[in-house]
Amino acid sequence: MSTEAALEQLRTELGAAPPDSFGALTPEQADLLAGALRAERESRASGLSEAAEEALKLVPALARGPVRRILFR
Repeated sequence: MSTEAALEQLRTELGAAPPDSFGALTPEQADLLAGALRAERESRASGLSEAAEEALKLVPALARGPVRRILFR
């Protein structure tokens, strides 16, 4: 993988242009960093989903469906 492709992956994961200093990373390092950022984002999203499901257990059973649809369209 080229350095430019690896930096493009980082740009995608960060949602913004990476700092100029990231240009000094090797393609392997940039790819590793992009993978770590992706894994962390997925982990946080999973944890957030689990927390939301746990919170829905506090809602009365008959109201859970409508509440879930309102909150998680």
